Amino acid sequence: MITGNGVSEAGTPLLDDVVRGSVDFNGLPANKAKSGCWRSASFIIGVEVAERFAYYGISSNLISYLTGPLGQSTATAAENVNAWNGTAMLLPLLGAFVADSFFGRYRTIIIASLLYVLGLGFLSISAALHSFNSSDCQNEANNMACSPPPFEVIVFFFSLYLAAFAQAGHKPCVQAFGADQFDEDDPEECKAQSSFFNWWYFSMNGGILVALLVLSYIQENLSWELGFGIPCIAMCFALIIFLLGSTTYRFRINSDERNPFVRIGYVFMKAARNRHAAPTVASIEEEAQLILPHEGSKFKFLDKALLTPDGSEKDRNVCSIGDVHDAKALLRLVPIWCSCLGYAVVFSQTSTLFTKQGATMDRHIISGFQIPAASLQALISLSIVLVMPIYDRVVVPIARAITKKPAGISMLQRIGAGIVLSFISMVIAALVERQRLETAIKYGLVNKPKATIPMSVWWLAPQYLLFGIADAFTMVGLQEFFYDQVPSELKSIGLALYLSIFGIGSFLSSFLISVIEKATSGDGHDSWFSNNLNRAHLDYFYWLLAGLSAATIATYAYFANHYVYNRKGKV
Repeated sequence: MITGNGVSEAGTPLLDDVVRGSVDFNGLPANKAKSGCWRSASFIIGVEVAERFAYYGISSNLISYLTGPLGQSTATAAENVNAWNGTAMLLPLLGAFVADSFFGRYRTIIIASLLYVLGLGFLSISAALHSFNSSDCQNEANNMACSPPPFEVIVFFFSLYLAAFAQAGHKPCVQAFGADQFDEDDPEECKAQSSFFNWWYFSMNGGILVALLVLSYIQENLSWELGFGIPCIAMCFALIIFLLGSTTYRFRINSDERNPFVRIGYVFMKAARNRHAAPTVASIEEEAQLILPHEGSKFKFLDKALLTPDGSEKDRNVCSIGDVHDAKALLRLVPIWCSCLGYAVVFSQTSTLFTKQGATMDRHIISGFQIPAASLQALISLSIVLVMPIYDRVVVPIARAITKKPAGISMLQRIGAGIVLSFISMVIAALVERQRLETAIKYGLVNKPKATIPMSVWWLAPQYLLFGIADAFTMVGLQEFFYDQVPSELKSIGLALYLSIFGIGSFLSSFLISVIEKATSGDGHDSWFSNNLNRAHLDYFYWLLAGLSAATIATYAYFANHYVYNRKGKV
C-alpha cells in the first residue's frame, strides 16, 4: 500500500523516485528527493578544496624547506621534491585499486583523510623539532651547510610520505564519489553533473590559490610549524563536514559481482594461454569484429581469450565479448599515456627550479614587502580561473562552428594544445634565465649567491601564466579523457592513471637532474644545478626540456592521430 508521500508503508520509495544502481547510507534504494545532487556534492567539494589546500601547502614550498632548514643542495632538494611528487602521483593507482575492489570510495576517503591529518600533524611536529638555522650554520672553508639531526630528518620524511600515502586514497576517489551523486539517467541531473565538474575545478583552484598566497608567506616569514599546522586543522574540519553529509550520499552498486581487475586480468591470462590455439567452428575474431566493428584490427591477440579448448566443457570463468572489449580499451590508452610523459617532466619544474629561480630575484611589490618565491605558482591557478570561462564561452562555440563537433575540439586535440603551450613556456623560461645570468654578471654578483639580482621577479610571470593555460588544456583534457575512456567499473582507476603520468614524470625529472648533475659537476666546474644559481646553467636545462617538449609534440601527434575512441561518436 502506498502512502500520500509517495512511499510504500514498508518505507520503500516508488520506482520513479529511485536512483537505479545506487543505495543510501542505510543500504536502501536511494531516493532522488532525499539523497545526492548538489546538497551532497557540496560536502564532497569542500573536502577536495581542503585537501588541495593541504597538498599545495606542502608541495609548493617544499624545496625552500629542504634547502633552508634541512640544508640540502639545490640538486638534491629538487630530486627529493620530484621523488615525493612522483610517489604521491603513483600511489593513487593503489588507492583506486583498494577502493574499487574492497573498501569502496566512501570508506577510502575517510581512512585517507585520517591519515592526512596524522601526516600533517607529524610534519608540523618535525618543523617544531628543528633546532638550528641553516643560515647560521655554515662552514666558511667549504661553504657546505651543516646537516640536521638524523631524528629530525627521519620524522620529516616519514611525515611527508605518510601525507603522500594519504593522498593516494583521497585523490582518485573524491571526484568519482562526487560524480556518483548525480543520476546519469535523469536529464536534469545529467546536466547538473556536467556543472559539477566545472565547479569542482574552480573550487579546487581556489584552495590552491589560498595555499600559495597565504601558506607560503606564513612558512617563510612566520614559522614552518604554523605553515604545516594550518592545513592539518583544515583537514580536520573537512573530515567533520564530510561525515556530516553521510546520510545524504548515494552509494553506487557494482552490477557485476566479479572484481573488475580480476575480470580484465583474466582476459590477458586467457589470451596468453590460448596464443597457439585456433578456432574450430567459427572464427572468434570475426565474431568479435562483428560486435565491436570500431576497434578495427588492433589487439586481435586478445580475441583468443574467447576460445575454449576442444573437447572441454565450457569454462565457468570464460571471458565475454565485453571483457575483451574492456581489456582492449585499456590497452589503447597506453600510447597516449606514454606520449604525455614529456609534458609531465616539464610540469615538474614549476614547483622546483622555477621557485629557486624566483628566490634570487627582486620580489618586492612595495617598499618593505616582498612576496615568497613559491607564491608565484599562484599565477598558474589564476590563469586557469581566468582562462576556463573564456574557453567555455568563446573558444568552444567558435571551434564548434568550424568543426561541427558538439565539444568544439576533441579531448585529444585539447591535450595536444596544452603540450604545445608548455613548449613555448620552456623557451621563454630559458630566455628569461639567460637574461637573469647576464644581469648577475653585469652587476658583479656571480660569486654572491645570497645577493638579490636587480631584476624583477615578474619577468617569470609569462612562463607561469603560459603553464597555467597549458594546464587548463592538458590537465583537464587528460582527466576527462582517462575518466571517459576506461570501463565504467574502473573510473577511479581512470583518474589514477591520469595522475600516474605526472608521478612517472616527476621520477624521470629527478633522474634527469641526477644524471646531469653528475655529468656537469666534475673537474672543478660548477654543475648546471650549482647551489650558487648565478654560476649554474638552468638555461641549458630549460633548452633541453624545450627539445624534449618538441619530441613530445611529434610523438603525441602520431599516437593521437591513430587513436580510436572507446565510445562511438565520441570526439
